[in-house]
Amino acid sequence: MSTSPRVRPAGLRAAGPINYAIARVGAKAIRADDMHLFSTLGRTKRLFLGWLGYSGMLMPFGALKRTESETVIVRVAHLRENAYELGHHRRIGARAGLTATQFERIFDGSGWNERSAALLDVVTEIVEDRSVSDDAWARLAEFYDERRLVEIVLLATNYDGLATTIDVLGIEPER
Repeated sequence: MSTSPRVRPAGLRAAGPINYAIARVGAKAIRADDMHLFSTLGRTKRLFLGWLGYSGMLMPFGALKRTESETVIVRVAHLRENAYELGHHRRIGARAGLTATQFERIFDGSGWNERSAALLDVVTEIVEDRSVSDDAWARLAEFYDERRLVEIVLLATNYDGLATTIDVLGIEPER
C-alpha cells in the first residue's frame, strides 16, 4: 500500500466539468473540502460515470435493505483494513440504522441471528478466499432469493475491488 497519493485528486481541468461537479457534491455531502475518492477516480472521465452508475445501482439503489448493504460494505472494509471505506461507511451505516453494537458485531462476526451470520460468513469467504463454500452458500440461500444472492456477491466484490483501488492509488481519507 502506498503511503501517499500516487494519483492526486483532480481539479476541474483534469476531471472535466461533470466529474468535478459530482466530486464537489460528494464533498458537500460529507462536509469536506474535497471527496478524494470521487476527485481521483474522476480523472477517468466516462469510466468514472460508468463506475458511479454501477456502484449506485448496488448501493443505495440495490435490492438489499440498506442495513444489509452497509453490513456487507463495512465487513469488506474491515477485513481489507481500508480506513477510507470504513470511515465513510461507518457514517453511512449509522445513518442507515446500524448501531454501535452492530458495528462491533460486524467487526468480530459474532452475536448475529442466522440470517446476518450467513451474510457475514459469505462476505468473509469472498474477501479472504475469493470463493464461497457450498455450505456457506446454502445457508445464505435460505434467506435470500437469487437476485439478492447475485447482488450480495457483486456488492462485496465491488467494494473489495474499490478497497484495492484506494490502497494502490494511495487515496487518503478526507480531514
